[in-house]
Amino acid sequence: MDERDLDPDPIVALEAWLRDAEGVSVRPDAMTLATATADGRPSARIVLLRGLDRRGLAFFTNRASRKGRELEENPRAALVLHWPELGRQVRVEGSVERVDQEESREYWETRPLRSRIAAWASPQSRPLTDRAELDALYAAAEARFGNDDVPLPDFWGGYRVVPDAIEFWEHQDDRLHDRVRYERTESGWRRERLAP
Repeated sequence: MDERDLDPDPIVALEAWLRDAEGVSVRPDAMTLATATADGRPSARIVLLRGLDRRGLAFFTNRASRKGRELEENPRAALVLHWPELGRQVRVEGSVERVDQEESREYWETRPLRSRIAAWASPQSRPLTDRAELDALYAAAEARFGNDDVPLPDFWGGYRVVPDAIEFWEHQDDRLHDRVRYERTESGWRRERLAP
């Protein structure tokens, strides 16, 4: 990979790599989200990329979940998108902001009915007695909403990682992988090659 072949804007470069991944990957939008508590205890999980534009990378979740609570107390995160079929990954680091209510509602309305009911039913990240308890919570939410419009809960919405660094990594068989890192500056993006 020649860094000059990547767009000077890392968001544009990421959009191009994502398009490449859409042609070969089962879940091109899956990304690892790493968060940490205020005292630095990290955790990571897979979420789905649901928005990519000049503002950053967006995903949606229950704000009372572990990740939601951690983002509220420590609004910084890291993301990794990995496409083994292409031998590529992208790492993103940045601050996190809430997606506004209208954008959250627009995405909410695209979710399948059962997913919207499940969001109401699940006390995400909280302990349950057993699976039967979760099934009962879902049945109660389903009875409440049926096939009617399921409104956006006030505890559910989006977050956007606003990147201050984006790194593109491409596999090489000799382990001399290509790494190109962009860092945000006051005047735009600075790009540099890193040793593998």
